[in-house]
Amino acid sequence: MTEDSFTALMLLSTALFVVGLFGVLARRSILIQLLSLEVALAGPSLAFITAGARHADAGGQAMFVMILILAAAEVALGLALYLRLRRTADGTDSDSLSSLRH
Repeated sequence: MTEDSFTALMLLSTALFVVGLFGVLARRSILIQLLSLEVALAGPSLAFITAGARHADAGGQAMFVMILILAAAEVALGLALYLRLRRTADGTDSDSLSSLRH
C-alpha cells in the first residue's frame, strides 16, 4: 500500500466518522440517529482495515469484526427503543425517550 493511498483512506475514514457524528448530534429522529451512528462506525472500521493492510497485520480485521458485532447490537437495541417509543408515545423524537421510564 502506497503512502498516498494510505493517507487518502485515513482521511476518508475521518470524514465518515465526522459526518456520522454530526448526524447523531444534529438530528432528533431516532432512525436518522441510528443511520448516522452506522456511518460514524464505518469510519473506524475503514481505519482499522487500512492500518492492518499497511502493516500486514490481521489485527485490523479482528477489530473490524468487533465493530460489526457492536454495530449489530446497537441496531438491535436502537430499533427496540424505536418500536417501544412508537407504541407508547406515538413519536420518533429522541427527546421523548424519557417518557419510557414510567
